[in-house]
Amino acid sequence: MTQSHDARGASMWEGGASFPLRNRLYRAGWIVAWLLLVRWTPPPLRAWRRLVLRAFGAQVAPTANVYGSARIWSPANLAIGDHATIGPGAHIYSMGKVTIGRFAIVSQRAHLCAGTHDSEDPAFTLHTRPIVVGARAWVAAEAFVGPGVTVGEGAVLGARGCAFADLAPWTVYRGNPAAAIRARTIRFAEAA
Repeated sequence: MTQSHDARGASMWEGGASFPLRNRLYRAGWIVAWLLLVRWTPPPLRAWRRLVLRAFGAQVAPTANVYGSARIWSPANLAIGDHATIGPGAHIYSMGKVTIGRFAIVSQRAHLCAGTHDSEDPAFTLHTRPIVVGARAWVAAEAFVGPGVTVGEGAVLGARGCAFADLAPWTVYRGNPAAAIRARTIRFAEAA
């Protein structure tokens, strides 16, 4: 579902704001809290990072892991499932809803961007579209996932890959734009 943020009267072309003052104050408080309370924390302090995220409206499973160096635009638009990980330096540009499923991994410096602008609109209107990273999916290092994309369950977006359309479940993708290269099959250890 696309949500529009009308920039008319906001002077977008002159650097005007796309969001109301209340949203900007919330995000300013969030940035300060993350910098002072979280950014410096070592990896084992997962519970503390989850607590701070929840205090700002994120839905975070008790076993999720978010690294302190991750950048999250708005925790209120973020949902993270059990055992999911947002890696070091990952950028979650959650202008719209971003959902990360159970056991999913968003690797180091990956970028999930849930917002874009209408380049043909004279007001340069902002549109947000939700991103879903399915259970057991992997967005590899420095990969990009665009607005409205669903990374299917078990799908892999290879390092520095760029997804602008949905990725099929249990498929490995690479490149820009992402192209399917093979099916993903999990090898489970056989019982001894």
